[in-house]
Amino acid sequence: MPYKQLEVNDFQAMTGKGVRGEIAGEEIWIGNRQLFEDLHVGIADDEIERIEWLQEKGNTVMIVGNSQRTLALLAVADQVREKSIHVLSRLKELGIQHTFMLTGDHRVTARAIGQELGVDEVKAELMPEDKLTAVQQLRTSYTRVGMVGDGVNDAPALAASNVGFAMGSAGTDTALETADVALMGDDLDKIPYTVSLSRRALTIIKQNIALSLGLKAIALLLVIPGWLTLWIAILADMGATLLVTLNSLRLLKVKK
Repeated sequence: MPYKQLEVNDFQAMTGKGVRGEIAGEEIWIGNRQLFEDLHVGIADDEIERIEWLQEKGNTVMIVGNSQRTLALLAVADQVREKSIHVLSRLKELGIQHTFMLTGDHRVTARAIGQELGVDEVKAELMPEDKLTAVQQLRTSYTRVGMVGDGVNDAPALAASNVGFAMGSAGTDTALETADVALMGDDLDKIPYTVSLSRRALTIIKQNIALSLGLKAIALLLVIPGWLTLWIAILADMGATLLVTLNSLRLLKVKK
């Protein structure tokens, strides 16, 4: 049976709460429980029980209604990626001290998903500015903070983190432009790989600087007794270049 398309007029989105529009002259609202409480629309006790039951199952519940009463409940659930638990475990092995989940979902829904994932702490019912504040607070407690996000609401927090990861395919343009790293293909396994590769690269950079300065220092010391010849100077310069290049090639051994 084909769906009947309805014309929506005067559409408006309210960040963190829901949307509104006019259908056939009637004002319709779709959003969370807070939206309808702000509108002073009464929610029946049995509907509240149903909402709480759905949230405990990990669903995000949206209420459909008008300015007088509720009309329907919509329940949607994010599918936890199979790789998520493995990725979080791998990050722990790499020395990531704490993992946090920042979400705008209801705290009951967020807690259920957080327990399934095994994150250390869940911060729920956050507006975009709340996510930004949470990241800024984390930066005062920890040396470095990484943020993974894909939506417009995540952009301020991505910008505030030390390293922002945006989901390449599913992410919005705003998130991709704000983040430092774009995970093409939305492969979460690339997060621990990126951490490992960046750490190895930083170590090799420090080694290359030490090798270059060390060889130059030796060549400089040979000047004092007059032992530095043209060939030794050339070998010191070319030797530093070759050593640095060969040492950098070790990055090719870093596997996913």
